[in-house]
Amino acid sequence: MSTLAYRRDIDGLRAVAVIAVVLFHFGVPGFTGGFVGVDVFFVISGYLITSIIWSQRQAGRFSLAEFWVRRARRILPALFAMIIAVLAVGWFLLAPKDYEELGRSVRYQVTFVSNILFMRQDGYFDVASDLKPLLHTWSLAVEEQFYILFPLLLTLLSSRLKHWRLALFGILLLSFGLSVWAVRHYPEKAFFLLSMRAWELLAGAMLAVAPRHSWRLKPIAAQWLSLLGMALILLAVFGYDKHTPFPGVAALLPVLGVVALILANGHRETLVGQFLSSRVMVGLGLISYSWYLWYWPVFVFSSYASVEEPGALDIAGLILLTLVLGYLSWRFVETPFRERRLPAGRRQVLLAGFCGILVLGLAGQALRWTDGLPSRLSEQALQYARGHEWRPELMACLTDDKAPDDKLFCHYGVENLPAQALVWGDSHATAFIPVLEEGAQAHGVSVILASSAGCIPVEGLETDAACTRFNRRVEQRLSAQRISDVVLVARWSLYLYGDAKGDLDHALRMPDGKYDRAVAEQRLAEGLRAQLAQLRESGHRVWLVKEAPLQPFSPPYRLTRLAMLGHPVDGVGLAIGEHDKRQAFISRLFAQLARDSRVQVIDPAPRLCDENGLCRAELDGYSLYKDDNHLSETGARFVAPILEPLFVSLQAGKNPGNGQVNAVK
Repeated sequence: MSTLAYRRDIDGLRAVAVIAVVLFHFGVPGFTGGFVGVDVFFVISGYLITSIIWSQRQAGRFSLAEFWVRRARRILPALFAMIIAVLAVGWFLLAPKDYEELGRSVRYQVTFVSNILFMRQDGYFDVASDLKPLLHTWSLAVEEQFYILFPLLLTLLSSRLKHWRLALFGILLLSFGLSVWAVRHYPEKAFFLLSMRAWELLAGAMLAVAPRHSWRLKPIAAQWLSLLGMALILLAVFGYDKHTPFPGVAALLPVLGVVALILANGHRETLVGQFLSSRVMVGLGLISYSWYLWYWPVFVFSSYASVEEPGALDIAGLILLTLVLGYLSWRFVETPFRERRLPAGRRQVLLAGFCGILVLGLAGQALRWTDGLPSRLSEQALQYARGHEWRPELMACLTDDKAPDDKLFCHYGVENLPAQALVWGDSHATAFIPVLEEGAQAHGVSVILASSAGCIPVEGLETDAACTRFNRRVEQRLSAQRISDVVLVARWSLYLYGDAKGDLDHALRMPDGKYDRAVAEQRLAEGLRAQLAQLRESGHRVWLVKEAPLQPFSPPYRLTRLAMLGHPVDGVGLAIGEHDKRQAFISRLFAQLARDSRVQVIDPAPRLCDENGLCRAELDGYSLYKDDNHLSETGARFVAPILEPLFVSLQAGKNPGNGQVNAVK
């Protein structure tokens, strides 16, 4: 078989990959595992690139410089065009912080390391993925790194080792082993790094360098192998979801599926091969690279600019728009450069590529230097956008189990006075720092704070070992000091029901790791009762702080967009009925716990929800929220009266009484 012969079925396979990816990210029902389309691309790329290199090496005419020039022609023009368009749209649409982050993404992408940037940004308070217009370029960075390193590796192995194919297969196994290990221990590295993804590209490479006799299949074997290959890919596309540990072992399905299809259709014409070779599939496969480049920015900018959730027709229209942009990019940018319709020699191509990298890199860095050019926005839009930011002092108090003893707690109020109260919780406790700072100082009391992102302040209910260690250290400090009051603050519903997108990473689970809503509620009830009993036995008064209404969007972003578009902000918020529905179990549980005279319940909702049933997200030109669930500094100060009974109690040094404490509207 000639590995350089054009394979229509491979273009059709590209179409399967890009369709899966696009429909997955646009939330089309059924395509819950469509992200595996990227893995399909990896195997195809490994096969085709290695086929080119190996055939040219056997013919004695392989040139590393020429290879990189071909890659530059294939990848850079369409990529640069997309980046320029994204920067232009971002000028009119993005808030300063997001535009600055876009500049950072541009700088990393044009130097082929955006995958490393996005791996590092996979943190608790990093910008949500649907607000990163270049997030999809992580896979391009992985391929670009492969294109730089693999030709050198293949040349070295094939020229120095007799059994170099075995050595190459050994590297594949090593990479796969790293991926399987990292999925459990460092999932962000397993997803983004070349070392963890190389085995997928090498799976295609091994096909390209396999001896020709190993390809020969009988017709019936080819038919069944092709059906099996497509079944494996579709099983992953329709069977996986965002909770599937990935890549690791789970990536074997799409990878082996692609290997089977390339192998089965190499000599024989199969039914699956005929489908993949159809005009429509080949056409979509031809524009797959450009389509992939454009679908994600359209998705991000539509999400960023929309005020309401898109309906089915809106999503269909957006998908069609991505397809049209992909075609235009393929027709007028990608094809002319790849087919050398624009005359340029090797030196000119490399020089043009270098200049493009330099100019775009400097443009991206300029956005970092200028803080995202805030002068583009009106003062009102900027004021809303600032709601997304917490002062460094707040972020510094969001610690973890590795923090040294002197950094585990933050102190507020009278400096030389021993701590009278401990505020203990997850990042929602951190949100109350402005109230703790001002309230403790005003009342002449001393308060310490211990908060760690994603850590429920209830011993025995932690969802990971780091939170267990953190809570144990807090408990040890609590036992060693004469602290009268303990304030427990958390996003309680996160540990019961997951977040708004259905992510159950922090949800309480059964011993076998499965999630059950009733079991989660039971575990929280039992855990809190045990925690409160222990605290009361130690002589502490306990204050339970309910969570603020969770908005169905990020208020700073929505308010900023509305201000940029000149739209009113009246009615921006959450219906109180939706809040009450999500909090129903927690409200009943806290009311039961508050029957104890030494347990008080504090609820911010009466401050945030008005008589018209709207839990507001904005007040007097300011966002009350940092994101969809954390209060901004303005929001924290607005609900400050709910903590007044605590400060009064600490100041008086006596129990304020029984029952539930609500803020006055």
